[in-house]
Amino acid sequence: MINRVIEFSLKNRLIIGLLTLAMIAWGAYNFTILPIDAVPDITDNQVQVITVSPSLAPQEIEQFITFPVEVAMANIQDVKEIRSISRFGLSVVTIVFKDRLDPYLARQLVSEQIKMAEGDIPKGYGQPEMMPITTGLGEIYQYVLEPEPGYEKIYTPMKLRTIQDWIVKRQLSGIPGIVEISSFGGFLKQYEVSIRPRTLVGMDLSITEIFEALEKNNQNSGGSYIEKGPDAYYIRAEGLVENMDDIRNIVIKNINGIPILVSDVAEVILGTPPRFGAMTKDGKGEAVGGITLMLKGASSSQVIQAVKERIEHVKKTLPEGLRIHAYLDRSELISKTINTVRNNLIEGGLIVIFVLILLLGNYRAGLIVASVIPLSMLFAFSFMNLFGVSANLMSLGAIDFGLIVDGSVIIVEGIIYQIHRSGLKGRISRKELDQNISMAGSRVSKSAVFGVIIILIVYIPILSFTGIEGKMFKPMAQTVSFALLGALILSLTYVPVMASLMLGNAKSLKTNFADRIINFLEKSHRPVLKFALNNKLTFLIIVILILVLSIWKFTRMGGEFIPTLEEGDLAAQMTLQPGSSLSQSIASSTKAEKILLEKFPEVVEVVSKIGTAEVPTDPMAVEDADIMIIMKPKSEWVSADTKDELMEKMKAALNVLPGVSFEFTQPIQLRFNELMTGVKSDVAVKIYGDDLDL
Repeated sequence: MINRVIEFSLKNRLIIGLLTLAMIAWGAYNFTILPIDAVPDITDNQVQVITVSPSLAPQEIEQFITFPVEVAMANIQDVKEIRSISRFGLSVVTIVFKDRLDPYLARQLVSEQIKMAEGDIPKGYGQPEMMPITTGLGEIYQYVLEPEPGYEKIYTPMKLRTIQDWIVKRQLSGIPGIVEISSFGGFLKQYEVSIRPRTLVGMDLSITEIFEALEKNNQNSGGSYIEKGPDAYYIRAEGLVENMDDIRNIVIKNINGIPILVSDVAEVILGTPPRFGAMTKDGKGEAVGGITLMLKGASSSQVIQAVKERIEHVKKTLPEGLRIHAYLDRSELISKTINTVRNNLIEGGLIVIFVLILLLGNYRAGLIVASVIPLSMLFAFSFMNLFGVSANLMSLGAIDFGLIVDGSVIIVEGIIYQIHRSGLKGRISRKELDQNISMAGSRVSKSAVFGVIIILIVYIPILSFTGIEGKMFKPMAQTVSFALLGALILSLTYVPVMASLMLGNAKSLKTNFADRIINFLEKSHRPVLKFALNNKLTFLIIVILILVLSIWKFTRMGGEFIPTLEEGDLAAQMTLQPGSSLSQSIASSTKAEKILLEKFPEVVEVVSKIGTAEVPTDPMAVEDADIMIIMKPKSEWVSADTKDELMEKMKAALNVLPGVSFEFTQPIQLRFNELMTGVKSDVAVKIYGDDLDL
């Protein structure tokens, strides 16, 4: 069958050429739409249910909200794990599903159970809702709103938060691939009616009457329409308040014909609801920003590009003296990672091409084999897109061009050998050349095919991985397998056709430089082989000793799941004593930012996210903070040479803050730990039981 494929290719060059061009076009198109990211997304197939209830303590949150939600979710099938967090005013229940379940089906099942859970939650205690469909790699673009010099006093944290919610967030919504814009920091503006109790009692009024007056006097009403000749006039009563004076002038009650206004019994002021989080930056106090959350499965590079384009439009609509500054931009990490992969692939490809041309002894034969590299990669890109494999450090970093061209080398080398063996000189006729190619193919094609199959078999165990290891390593095995499969198909179709077109002029059968290299290697190897065969016992003992030494060394090497990706920036988790206030957390984070900026020249800026954001994808207590440390390129570091050394020095410098502990990691690594295990540290201890004292 393999021989028939080669013969068919030689007889139908035009068909093979057209199919090759079609594959190039298909691969090029898929390359342009291939999802690109820094690392594979290893987040579990999970759905988070949040319930906000600002007035409840953690005990009530657990009893009245978290427990009913957990019980309702326990009836869903294909659930691996249910875990929850109950904090003051916030409940977060995470339902982890098996990977085989479609994420949208999982959300549908959770949505159905939420309706059941709502019946068990007391009225007014909060309404559970699902979090956006995002992952640990979802926080692709994080920014702050910064007043320009001279405008700091104009833009208060409340005003910045209002601009973020009503101008920036609304314009960023609707970007393809973005599911949510989460606001962080500042004060959410609300209008407060601050009642004077003594005045209220003196006028014989109740708070209920004020509630009713405010509610009834803050709504519009429709009155159908009336006809006047050929025209229709629609009637509407406008009663929505537009400013604080409208609230002050609302009539609560008439006493003896005298209207009692809200301003008579209360002060109308700007206030803010209880805060569960804040943001600080560069030791200058509070800041306001936002986090863009990417849709699960979307291409980070494409979505970030769309976000940046929209940001440029938003900048034109901002008030004077205000700018948007991105402090974490995933595209920078993606660019570094892809550049590393690209350089490695280019360098590896050039080395392989050089060796091929050198050892095949025929530059045209070497170029034929070398051309298989880009073609097989285009084939792999097409299948990566077809099977949902993104281009990242793991999927592309493991490609070995030497393995990919293995089958093509065998075919081309067999063809050259056959031409030399047949003794053909000068310009060879097409018929003679095709006969020799067919003969060479029949002799070596099985070896080429079986060589590729053996390599593919090696990756079968990796393809069987499940869970986190499957998400991490399967893309690598799939990409290599796609490239090998493409190279195998090309070696049996494209390579014989190109050999028929380009190897038809055998000028000389003299010994060339490649032959001299092979002859030298054979001469060097022969005496060593002869000595080994004459001293079998000695060589066997040496091999066994090397094996034992290797095993002994291997058991003492230590290990880790995967090497840690150098993200470029650092992240620190700050933890205060339980029960610390939000104000204390803000003060501590501000001091920490100043220390990092003053003592470490490598640090460009520091942003702290304290507590919980508007969309609590990362539900922290107010005594916890994630500190994002934006760094200069590693070549400009002066305080330390390695990331670990710098982390230790930073931790030592921050130890001067009393009652505060710091754990250092990296931004993506921190989010992965949180979403996969529920904790951000590498090692965590969970204590179970009903007796808190015990």
